[in-house]
Amino acid sequence: MNKHKQLRSSLLLLITAFIWGFAFVAQRQGMEHIGPYTFNAVRFALGALSLVPLMLFLNRKSGQTPKSTDKKLSYGTAARSGLITGMVLFCGATLQQIGLIYTTAGKAAFVTGLYIVIVPFLGLFLKQRLNMNSGIGALLALIGLYLLCMTNDLSLSKGDIYELVGAFFWSAHILLIDHFSSKTDVIKLSFFQVVTCSVLSFIVAFARETITLDGLSQALIPILFGGIVSVGIAYTLQVVGQKNAQPTQAAIIMSMETVFAVIGGYLILDELLGMRGIIGCVLMLTGMIIPQLPQFNLFRSDRRLTPSEPSTDSR
Repeated sequence: MNKHKQLRSSLLLLITAFIWGFAFVAQRQGMEHIGPYTFNAVRFALGALSLVPLMLFLNRKSGQTPKSTDKKLSYGTAARSGLITGMVLFCGATLQQIGLIYTTAGKAAFVTGLYIVIVPFLGLFLKQRLNMNSGIGALLALIGLYLLCMTNDLSLSKGDIYELVGAFFWSAHILLIDHFSSKTDVIKLSFFQVVTCSVLSFIVAFARETITLDGLSQALIPILFGGIVSVGIAYTLQVVGQKNAQPTQAAIIMSMETVFAVIGGYLILDELLGMRGIIGCVLMLTGMIIPQLPQFNLFRSDRRLTPSEPSTDSR
């Protein structure tokens, strides 16, 4: 593969990780003015709109039209799949957003990032094989989680619990994406799941929160960053970047979003981590990277899933 293209891909993926890391900061800032459901509703609505140009461009490039008979490329197939993945995305995004009210952007990013470790273990229920690296990564991540999040009385904070439960929904989301991505166009799938998440968030927001123009205007910059930049621009960069990157390389680079979230929290929100928290972050990041490296399989089956496979991440 051309080294210039590889370097460009790595740079695009690093920018993607930077955007997603700082998106945690934007999400936390947004909570100062509007509720979590309102934030997600508007954010994902903008995200869906920002995906439309990419979707139309790829359709035009492939010569596809709305009347195309290929079931895999049809909007109907993508909409049905997106409805299912969108409901899981709604659960994960909601828990993440509520958790950010009670915890820091950096801690939220690292706890959410545990999906990289959780996915292989959930895959066992689908008769997918487990490998030695997943076990080592899980152990390091758990030790890191303890150092980062556990208080002196051996309990997790309210926000960390929300983020931890949310990590399981993000893991389920990746498994569903793995299932549906071979059956439909991933860009359309991403669009419809983001629309589903936005609609569900709007329904709950109207039922449980007070939506005001003043609150929306004050949260405008975090919303724009979380919607257009984090979803539309970053997802486009991910698609382009992964085109000339090895899956393992892509996964490792994008794991850096956790580091950027900590940096963003420090620079913008004045969030600080003690030495114990820093050591925990290092162990968790190591635990996230190890499963992406060359592996030794403990159990075999017909299929394998690792988090390094392409996914339609819609943060």
